[in-house]
Amino acid sequence: MIWKYKFDEKTVNDLFIKGNMIGFLGIECIEVGNDFLKAKMPVDHRTKQSAGLLHGGANVTLAESIGSLAANFCVDQNNFYAVGLEINANHIRSKSDGFVFGIAKPIHLGQSTQIWEIKIVDETEKLLCIVRHTVAVLPKSAAHKMNFNLPKIN
Repeated sequence: MIWKYKFDEKTVNDLFIKGNMIGFLGIECIEVGNDFLKAKMPVDHRTKQSAGLLHGGANVTLAESIGSLAANFCVDQNNFYAVGLEINANHIRSKSDGFVFGIAKPIHLGQSTQIWEIKIVDETEKLLCIVRHTVAVLPKSAAHKMNFNLPKIN
């Protein structure tokens, strides 16, 4: 297991998704595995572009959201936090309705950077978008407000 804290889908949804852009887009965490975080996002008026297709920026928002959340569950949250540094997305297929699912898995979990791969698929698991997300692991300052208060895994 890669996680430093005990958490589940409800914890992610209640503490980190409600009341911000992630929640506004209808993104919700649906599964936490030993080495992955999975979320779903509706393809609707919030996430489509003017031609009626899923907006590429919505894919990137889904990917960066779950990649950054996952990254923060892999650091000592008393002393560090993870933020997006770079993101690259390749859009492979379009979608006009239903849901998409993002699965974030680590490629590299270093002390100062992490690299996450996020695959975005449709309901039949066809690949729609592949994303590589690099995060910086930064030291917390006294002024930093992010504090998850989750139980550590021993």
